[in-house]
Amino acid sequence: MRHVFLIPICVIGALSLSGCQHAGEAEVERAVQDVISGDESSLNDIMMTVADPNEAVTYFRRNLEKQPDRITFQRGLARSLIRAKRNTEAATAWARVAEHPEATNEDRVDHADALIRVGEWAKAEAVLDAIPPTYEAYQRYRLEAMVADANKEWSRADSFYETAAGLTTKPSGVYNNWGYSKLTRGDFKGAERLFTEAITYDPSLFTAKNNLVLARGAQRNYDLPVVQMTPTERAQLYHTLALAAIKQGDVGIGKGLLQDAIDTHPQHFEPAVRALRALEARG
Repeated sequence: MRHVFLIPICVIGALSLSGCQHAGEAEVERAVQDVISGDESSLNDIMMTVADPNEAVTYFRRNLEKQPDRITFQRGLARSLIRAKRNTEAATAWARVAEHPEATNEDRVDHADALIRVGEWAKAEAVLDAIPPTYEAYQRYRLEAMVADANKEWSRADSFYETAAGLTTKPSGVYNNWGYSKLTRGDFKGAERLFTEAITYDPSLFTAKNNLVLARGAQRNYDLPVVQMTPTERAQLYHTLALAAIKQGDVGIGKGLLQDAIDTHPQHFEPAVRALRALEARG
């Protein structure tokens, strides 16, 4: 009787072991897929951020040939084209992403950004208008402000710039754009205040320093602002002030500022030298 029961027990044991082996293989397979998926996600992130932009474009296009409907690859291609400054292609790529069933509001904002880069302001405005007002994000309001600026809707632009500045911890770019908007409207005092604010948040932002000098020069204030600057930047800012002075008929002051630019620059400053010679030749 002992032998009669031995066979069923052995069979049951074998079946149990087989079941454990299959379960273990499935878990291993899932773990492998998780690793592959994680590696792919990491590689995609690298390609979209620090890899050479044109190499990233090739990478995502190659993957899209195999999986044309994967929004991850579509999005990666669109972002890589922006990084490569291939804006016309990027606008087309972002349109494709925005039409995908899995597209997000962030994708639609990026589509609007790509359209602005190629001068399609009306299309960009339509894309932004279609995004629910409940979606509140820095990039969305920054673009809304730029569109309002393009339409010369100044009150709306100011409102959007203010909202955008409040939604980021690095608002220097917003304040610089807002200041430039004020500069183009002729509100030089307002522009000066906003450029100063931009530099407060990012002392290295030379564009804001140069714009600040333009705003001051437009008010015939030809003194350099008290901001952090390198000797090269100081020379370039003197040059900007000189051109502003000459444009407004203050030629004598302009000559002096050009000489300051030449004397301050740590190397030969050809544009300033050329401008000063041209003025002196005219008497």
